[in-house]
Amino acid sequence: MNKILVLTHSEVEQLLPMPDCIELMAQTLVSLSRGEMLQPLRMVVRPAESRGLLAMMPAYRQGENAAYGLKTICVFPDNAAKGKDAHQGGVLLFSGETGELQALINASAITEIRTAAVSAVATRALSREESSTLAIIGAGVQARSHLAALACVRKIRSVKVVSRTFANAESFVARESSRYEFPIKAVATADEALNGADLIVTATTSHDPVLRRTWIADGAHINAVGTYSPAAREIDTATMAGARVFVDRRESALNEAGDYLLAAREGAIGPEHIKGELGDLLNGSVVGRQSADEITLFKSLGLAVEDLAAAEHVFKEASKRNAGTWVNF
Repeated sequence: MNKILVLTHSEVEQLLPMPDCIELMAQTLVSLSRGEMLQPLRMVVRPAESRGLLAMMPAYRQGENAAYGLKTICVFPDNAAKGKDAHQGGVLLFSGETGELQALINASAITEIRTAAVSAVATRALSREESSTLAIIGAGVQARSHLAALACVRKIRSVKVVSRTFANAESFVARESSRYEFPIKAVATADEALNGADLIVTATTSHDPVLRRTWIADGAHINAVGTYSPAAREIDTATMAGARVFVDRRESALNEAGDYLLAAREGAIGPEHIKGELGDLLNGSVVGRQSADEITLFKSLGLAVEDLAAAEHVFKEASKRNAGTWVNF
């Protein structure tokens, strides 16, 4: 009889600390760029009558320790108002040798940590080393994890947070301030948050741009992580056109990223505007930031290979530490 390991949200948090995940994601993106991992486009089910969607994200790692991974996740943007993560689901880890299911892992936790870790990889590679003033648009799960992740790769001196309501931003500050030595301030508008910021995170469920090019300081780096639909965007056309743009996966961006697709539909940019994938940048096959006053932008959609790598990591760590629950299957 086969046994599978079940890992909860809190167990994943303990087994996948942010500094470790940042290095893991850097290695994973390099492996992807070398062709060592298979990354198909995700399949998305969007029923017209539903308030959410279902996404299925498969991946495969070749080699001696081959493995399959499948994240099945529902995304319900309205969950934030209910105090729940918008992402709900599980990551399945399969043996690459026998195909046996090895683990069922909380997908909300993996998504929260690995998404911010990838943004930290991009920030370390693309932002100016002296960047220290952070603006976060959004006050949910990804805002929290991005604050933790970017503090691992840059010496943050101050943070400003804006949300759909000022009360949400204030609640975020109340929850997070005690964890950091630098000041975190709630502000009422996005342009106030962006004033003087050289690090920017957009982590919202908005369908329309939440920032404008005129609000962004020269030399800033942007991590655009909130949107996942061809019909939604957080970044306005002028910013997309004026920034040096990198993505996690070119194929995904050209098919799924509304930030890119809507600007392209307006004729402002084309496929050549995407300078490269983050893995190619880490490999040295594409050039990153070219000047101190250039605006750089990383458009994140999230990749199944990231989920697979995170699942493999927590599975190994749990096996070593005797963590989680083993279930006959």
